[in-house]
Amino acid sequence: MNNVVLLKLHRWITLVFALPLLALIITGLIISFQPVVQTMSVVPGSIDLSRVEKVLARFDPDGKARGLAIDGASGHLRLLGISAPEIDLSTGEPATTTAPLNDLFQWARRNHEHLVGQSWLVIASTAAMLVLMTLGVLMGLPRLRNSLSGWHKGIAWFGLPLIVLSPLTGLCMAFGLTFQSGGGLGAAGRPVPLKQAVAEVAQTHDLAQLVSLSVRSGGTMARLQEGGELRAHAVTAQGVTELPRNWPRLLHEGNWFGVVSGPLNVFTSLALLGLLSTGLLIWARRTFRRRPQRQRQRGVPATASS
Repeated sequence: MNNVVLLKLHRWITLVFALPLLALIITGLIISFQPVVQTMSVVPGSIDLSRVEKVLARFDPDGKARGLAIDGASGHLRLLGISAPEIDLSTGEPATTTAPLNDLFQWARRNHEHLVGQSWLVIASTAAMLVLMTLGVLMGLPRLRNSLSGWHKGIAWFGLPLIVLSPLTGLCMAFGLTFQSGGGLGAAGRPVPLKQAVAEVAQTHDLAQLVSLSVRSGGTMARLQEGGELRAHAVTAQGVTELPRNWPRLLHEGNWFGVVSGPLNVFTSLALLGLLSTGLLIWARRTFRRRPQRQRQRGVPATASS
């Protein structure tokens, strides 16, 4: 297959998936800042077990919540799966202030994972991104010049490991590939109630490290900030056990070392945004440059309306 065919495939796939790719890249860029915010917002000893237990007793007396999420930056707690207000952990009362940054992260994550409510479109666009990168590599090493095309090729080749890793790990997550060694959450035993799970976590960890607790059919999982890494733990009646690392998720979300991995994901998102924008600009310039040439060949003035 020669470069002309590869280039046409590269160009048409980009045009077809331009809008969903733009949405995925922008929402991914926003989410890239979350690991840094989560890591820096951990204040040891700032969350008391008794306060969390009082919140659960008041706002979830029947134990119907399927989990909780804590935003360390605002000090707010959200109960998942039930209709309950966002709670200010400093007072134990419904929050009177908003957490715009957390709301932005939630909005970006929701759209990044379920683009306009269509998960298949996310998977198709991510696969298309990987195909585009493969086609670019197959076209061979570029001649780098100080031009729009030169910058497009330079970004692609110098950022290749990171920009390939992003869609590749995304597809692994979509298809449930974790590459975990040993037992996962399903091997941890029966799920424990939310109130008991919080107490179990508090026995071995500072609750300020707790990002989320989720009660699932396969067990109860806690995600905690430990040394800049967002680690998953199984919570059982016998205690808290670290789960094997889900490397595709850690790498894709930038949670393997927040203050370093987060900025790397920001760079990756900016590189992908640069590739998409320069690619579309190259296509637009060539397309609108050829139109006057075709008009002149037909004897039609360039300024005439079509």
